[in-house]
Amino acid sequence: MSEHLPAKLPESVTIYPLGSMDLLSQLEVAKLRDIGAGELRERFRRCALAVLNTGSDLDDARAVYEHFADFEIELLQVERGVRLRMRNAPAQAFVDGKLVRGIREHLFAVLRDIVYYSTEMEGRIGADDSAQITDVVFQLLRNARVLRTRVEPDLVVCWGGHSISREEYDYSKAVGYHLGLRGLNVCTGCGPGAMKGPMKGAAVAHGKQRISDGRYVGISEPGIIAAEPPNPMVNELVIMPDIEKRLEAFLRFGHGIVVFPGGVGTTEELFYVLGVLLNPHNADMPFPLVLTGPSSAAAYFEQVDDFLRGTIGEEAARRYQVVLDDPERVARIMKTGMGRVRDFRRDQGDAWYFNWRLKVEHEFQQPFAATHEAMAALDLRRDQPAHRLAADLRRAFSGIVAGNVKDEGIRRIEAHGPFELRGDPALMRLMDRMLESFVQQQRMRLPGVEYQPCYRLVG
Repeated sequence: MSEHLPAKLPESVTIYPLGSMDLLSQLEVAKLRDIGAGELRERFRRCALAVLNTGSDLDDARAVYEHFADFEIELLQVERGVRLRMRNAPAQAFVDGKLVRGIREHLFAVLRDIVYYSTEMEGRIGADDSAQITDVVFQLLRNARVLRTRVEPDLVVCWGGHSISREEYDYSKAVGYHLGLRGLNVCTGCGPGAMKGPMKGAAVAHGKQRISDGRYVGISEPGIIAAEPPNPMVNELVIMPDIEKRLEAFLRFGHGIVVFPGGVGTTEELFYVLGVLLNPHNADMPFPLVLTGPSSAAAYFEQVDDFLRGTIGEEAARRYQVVLDDPERVARIMKTGMGRVRDFRRDQGDAWYFNWRLKVEHEFQQPFAATHEAMAALDLRRDQPAHRLAADLRRAFSGIVAGNVKDEGIRRIEAHGPFELRGDPALMRLMDRMLESFVQQQRMRLPGVEYQPCYRLVG
């Protein structure tokens, strides 16, 4: 792994804000100084390091943190606002000693979101108050200035793996291109692979259509950002406090979803969106959802489709369609779907920029800590309502993601061995078949990294 470790810039570097933190009052700056101590400081340091490490070949959060254990970042208060001073930062973030402008914007977006949540909301959210959690998602998006009023639905969320083949990456780029030709914008998890491809394709198409304000929105969270640092196409970055609020933000902020090939993280996202859409309250709500990839990904989507039908049923399968090797058709489906979303929200009096009418049950909002005890306690049986099973399957895949690439999850696996997942035998066989196919297709980690399973299935 040592040949993949990025170089460091040992000299001290001081930078000033770009983006949404370029105008602060002295009182606001004083509040920001609270970031100088404790857990908040370490959270910001890690997220800042991830942003600076963009383009790295590592998807192992622990390896990144250990290699840059001497990375320092300090908040400075000056008369004109705030500055950041760094030492031992990733050298690849700099050109001729100057921080790349896009990375500088991302760095202050991280500071903005982490500080806003910690000073304005953390500790004030009722643990069982679903409406309050949704309000937090809204306020974070509003504070990040990504909500656009009086703009018709045009934002397509693209999900997919960071570890994909070149053919799948090129296909995701082609889909983004056809979306961009139709004036649609792109939102992803902000990382590499299938998160970068659609943005890159859309940027070319926006250029052809002379669209100068194309949007490439990335939504991440502190636990995953080191493994999936923001790609350079992202021009609007938002950091949610946890994966559950990140997933809710995708559904309420976006107007439709395209899913490319991926691994357990993409499967987690699929169970989240389908679990929410299976709620009877959302039955009539238009929400275009397409699973797509090149023809070579046919076996992957067949496996995923079989697993979805075999666990949460045919009703879930009716909420999505699979399109192979036809980027233009995907874009047309999304464009038509945007019109249905627009008409539905106009008729219901709902906002175009935030889906307030979507019903998200508390079980999809409650943060899940992937401990051995919590993973073993998941109820993976098919004799329960489909949306409840979807919620626990979402948690199961979230835990596998943690064990694969998140620092805390990796350490738990090393200390206590693989997570155990228990369920009825038929469901466990389906899960084992799908996960084994992900391993064989190298969808669990970046190519070239040997995968050691962080889970054991019991059923």
